Amino acid sequence: MLIYTLAANLAAIVLYLAATGFGVRQFSNKRPVGGRTFYSLTLTAVVFHWSGLLPLLFSTNGINLSFFATGSLVAAVMNALVLISSFRKPVHTLLLILMPLSIVCVSLLLGSHHPDHFTPLTEGLALHVILSLLAYSLLTIATAQAVLLAYQTHQLKNHQPGGLIKALPPLQSMESLLFELLWLGFILLTTALATGWFFVQDLLAQHLAHKTVFSVAAWLIYGCLLWGRHYLGWRGYTAVRFALGGFAALMLAFFGSKFVLELVLGIQ
Repeated sequence: MLIYTLAANLAAIVLYLAATGFGVRQFSNKRPVGGRTFYSLTLTAVVFHWSGLLPLLFSTNGINLSFFATGSLVAAVMNALVLISSFRKPVHTLLLILMPLSIVCVSLLLGSHHPDHFTPLTEGLALHVILSLLAYSLLTIATAQAVLLAYQTHQLKNHQPGGLIKALPPLQSMESLLFELLWLGFILLTTALATGWFFVQDLLAQHLAHKTVFSVAAWLIYGCLLWGRHYLGWRGYTAVRFALGGFAALMLAFFGSKFVLELVLGIQ
């Protein structure tokens, strides 16, 4: 690993820690997360994250889709999406969940001694990879939003409207944002599955069957949730349970086989 790459990743970790600490202090003081200092720290952390990650991702052999590289890439995509969205949507608090996760992902990538796994990219496969990353990132963000919504709903149902939930947007806004994220993620997941069908050879091969089955299961769970929301008015804990169930299936599809093959069996 080049010195520049190592330094950039270490800087990202330090800045994520600083931004998280600053945001947690705001949140614990029952103030909305945000402000110039918070945004500056977060933006700089994301820039260093990408600067340290990109040299590890690409080579003449293709793109590095190993377990730890993919985890760090997903974290970088999520932070960038939330940071951009925060200028128009009340998503700032989500960064308090995503940034600690990013610290873990970057640290694991730096400490990993497993060999990289480079995959040659065709145009069709590149499109599938991009759509899959965006879909997984958005649906992970939606899961973080579902966790915050569950906490907020629990506090209100137990007649505890004060405390930390004062730093969150109104419940209706939180719920609307959750379903906006779910719809967008579902559309991207649908297109990712469609491009996989066209551009990935033999989706039911032994090393891909696991991903295909769990991806379709996640698609069905999210589709059921969005149908229930539209026709039956599902909300609250019902929506949260479905969102978490869909994410569990998607996480198994995205990382399950990578974990077993690369870290347990040592197969590249």
